[in-house]
Amino acid sequence: MNVPETSTAHSRLLQIARARQAVMQEGGSMTDMLVHGWYEGAWIERSWRRCLQSGQRPGDSVGFDVLPAQAFRRVEEANHQLVTAARPVLEQLGRAIASTRYFAILTNQDGVVVDAHGPIDRSDPRAALITRVGVDLSERSVGTTAIGAALAELQPVWLHRGEHFYEQTSCYSCAGAPLFGPDGACVGMLDLTGIDAAERPELKHLVVQSARSIENALTLARPHNLVLRLNWPGRLLGDDDDGIVCLDGEGWVTGSNAAARQMVSGLAGNPAGPVHCSELFAQPWEPLYDLARCVEQAPMELPLWSGLRLQALPQLAGDGAAAGAQRVPLREVEIAMIRKAVSEARGNVMEAARSLGISRATVYRKLSQKAPKTP
Repeated sequence: MNVPETSTAHSRLLQIARARQAVMQEGGSMTDMLVHGWYEGAWIERSWRRCLQSGQRPGDSVGFDVLPAQAFRRVEEANHQLVTAARPVLEQLGRAIASTRYFAILTNQDGVVVDAHGPIDRSDPRAALITRVGVDLSERSVGTTAIGAALAELQPVWLHRGEHFYEQTSCYSCAGAPLFGPDGACVGMLDLTGIDAAERPELKHLVVQSARSIENALTLARPHNLVLRLNWPGRLLGDDDDGIVCLDGEGWVTGSNAAARQMVSGLAGNPAGPVHCSELFAQPWEPLYDLARCVEQAPMELPLWSGLRLQALPQLAGDGAAAGAQRVPLREVEIAMIRKAVSEARGNVMEAARSLGISRATVYRKLSQKAPKTP
């Protein structure tokens, strides 16, 4: 069913057309058209200009070229872990966008499609062409898209119709977010694309959250003996917003996610060499492994060398490293944390809720839940 175009949607398309004319036909800047605020830093203009400088022209035909078989086999082998980590997230995305006429595309760091999922209408050539595994959707190949822009700018983007460089690709609307591996390097991107679909800029939030889930799965896939889940005091541990640091048996970092690299300065900026736990936290690292073996475990405070403090939940690896140890379900940890806050507030539920950054109703609801029985 076609969604009627509102006056706001029509205004958006007019603004896009004016910006295209300023950059591509008049050689000026879209900021001259007083739309710089709307374009959030003019990253679209930077992409358009990169395309123009490389010899691409908006009216040219787009080939949607697929890599030669031998080259793609190398890409497929190199990105096996990325595809494996992303598959459960893509399946969840398929359910979230089932009724929106959008679908998900996963690419490697060069913009080559390695997987696709969701309600893809294969009978529509415009969908079939861009969801083929092995097709090159990089900026140098198909111009400005969410895929090329996210990989070039290394930031989440939303792109609507004429914001794409080529006239042939102006039927697409898409949200994209780069994917960063456990070492901080970009390993690919996640894209949500619709064809002649209503504008859905809220998909940018969905694609960012989904990208975070993929990054966490990639981090936890690294060999490790201990996982440290980190967050700031007052935040509940146990979801995809946590910082994740994986450690081997000697306290060396084997991987971390983007949240951890933002919280802990020693992990930021892609360190040149191996990083040891003792360089990150201003306390002995060995007790973390002992605390992870405790059956009744609650989050602990972990000091950084900067003087800041994080709350941390150390967890032993699921197999081998934690022989005989019982891991505490995150729901039980969450309830224990709330009980501790209420106790520290001397029974003042409102004060405890404020310290945790949640509502009083949430405190009551969580405390009323019964912990699941251990089989």
